[in-house]
Amino acid sequence: MNETLEDVTTIFTDFLAKKNLRMTNQRNLILKMFLSTEKHVSSDDLYSLIRKQDNTIGQATVYRTLKLLAEAEIATIVEFGDGVARYEHIYLHQHHDHLICEGCNIHIEVVDDDIERLQVRLAKKYGFTLTSHKMYLYGKCEKCQNISSL
Repeated sequence: MNETLEDVTTIFTDFLAKKNLRMTNQRNLILKMFLSTEKHVSSDDLYSLIRKQDNTIGQATVYRTLKLLAEAEIATIVEFGDGVARYEHIYLHQHHDHLICEGCNIHIEVVDDDIERLQVRLAKKYGFTLTSHKMYLYGKCEKCQNISSL
């Protein structure tokens, strides 16, 4: 993806306008802080970061803005099986899948060309046109495997 911060801000501003909402200074700061994080972030995590910049922004505003970012397809919700909804960038980042350890909850972003091709072939076999996908593979990381074998 070659989008810039300005491109994403324009996309979000246009999305908000279509919903009869406006790009406020608070939403703009939340967008910038979200895009500056290079991890999967929960609304609580982002709220903690935002409070350091502007302590007038409420937790509900952060939560609602993340939901709007997901609706605008700027962010996507990821669930690692621990009951916490996290968000990650769609814009400014390449597609990837996730390996998730059920022991320590570490998550690793992975891309495998063979899996990507297999998904396309499988969809074609059943007459589907893929628009997107999310893949989460659960198991035990090497460290947790070693701990459970002791």
